[in-house]
Amino acid sequence: MADVKRVMKKPASLMFKGLATICGVCLLGSVLAAGQAAPQTAQQTTQPRAEQVFKNVQTLKGLPVDEFLETMGMFAAATGLNCTDCHVDESGGSWDRYADDNQLQRTTRAMVGIMTAINKQYFGGRPGVTCYSCHNGNRRPKVIPSLAVQYMVNPILDDPYEIMQPAFDAPPLDEVLDKYIAAVGGAAALKGLTSYVAEGTYNGYDDFEQFPVQVFAKAPNQRTTILRSQYGDATTTFDGRAGWQASPIALGPVPVVTLTGGNLEGRALEAELAFPGQIKQVLSNWIVGPLTAIGDREARIVQGRKASGTPIKLYFDEESGLLVRMVRYSTESPVGRVPTQIDFEDYREVSGIKVPFKWTSIWTNGRTVYQLKNVQINAAIPATRFAAPAPPASR
Repeated sequence: MADVKRVMKKPASLMFKGLATICGVCLLGSVLAAGQAAPQTAQQTTQPRAEQVFKNVQTLKGLPVDEFLETMGMFAAATGLNCTDCHVDESGGSWDRYADDNQLQRTTRAMVGIMTAINKQYFGGRPGVTCYSCHNGNRRPKVIPSLAVQYMVNPILDDPYEIMQPAFDAPPLDEVLDKYIAAVGGAAALKGLTSYVAEGTYNGYDDFEQFPVQVFAKAPNQRTTILRSQYGDATTTFDGRAGWQASPIALGPVPVVTLTGGNLEGRALEAELAFPGQIKQVLSNWIVGPLTAIGDREARIVQGRKASGTPIKLYFDEESGLLVRMVRYSTESPVGRVPTQIDFEDYREVSGIKVPFKWTSIWTNGRTVYQLKNVQINAAIPATRFAAPAPPASR
């Protein structure tokens, strides 16, 4: 049973991290162009609700499938548990067995009700309290303070979720963004980008081997990524307006998921950030925040917002000016905003433009590391690469 549990833990986590994967692959375009907007059809933008796909959904009815899976990831982040920890062991071999009731699921439903009531009564319905507020990564909330944490010499300080005012030593916004544009090759070179094709490898949080990945992008905001695996190909496509993720049954319960809400807004953001020369127009309500540490280097946090109003933080290396991290949040899940972090490194020059050949996508229930081997700039890409993907065949 341990082997079965591990085999299915990975597909479940891949389904979660697959959405985060889109972020990492799309933001490869921080120094590259992306594609032409395509019209949507009613069929393309329809996504089944959680209760239409999963059995025994009681508390989270009405959520699109991608947002339902995000919520599962938030439970995992709050409690430090994985899919089969919360569900029955046999769920590792069958999507249907995730519907089997147990005491943890019943307790979770009750706790969600308590959280919702607190937020309604004391915070006007806003998520002032979430699962993470009390659990903080532990299965059971701690009730005794840690003196070691209270008096530690070098406490770990998280970057602020939201920057409310400029840092006292903040340089002008244009200074930070112009330095970034110059660092990746300059505005003139970036205007000449029309497309790119990239190939490399990726591995997930619990993968012991690497698998092939392909990236196709076309200006101004189209992108398709294909992750090869022993279960079949997982394809993520953003056509400029709509986005989808197609996965074999081992990796996801729905062959093709239409992205919605914060996931779709995230794809739009990442496609727009593919144009460094236009970065100043991508977000609004800019604030230049404080310096922070990423490893042994300093980075300047710059915050902006999209239409949903959620904060988006870009981290620029203080010395080189390169974009080294992006943090964004879903618009809202029933248990709070879901963070996604993407780190960029190993910048290499390709046709006069610096490209991050390694990036790491992290979110509440997945981590994927990508390493590119080659990038072709201004490659010819057929329009069909950016059409809604067909349900993939399983291996």
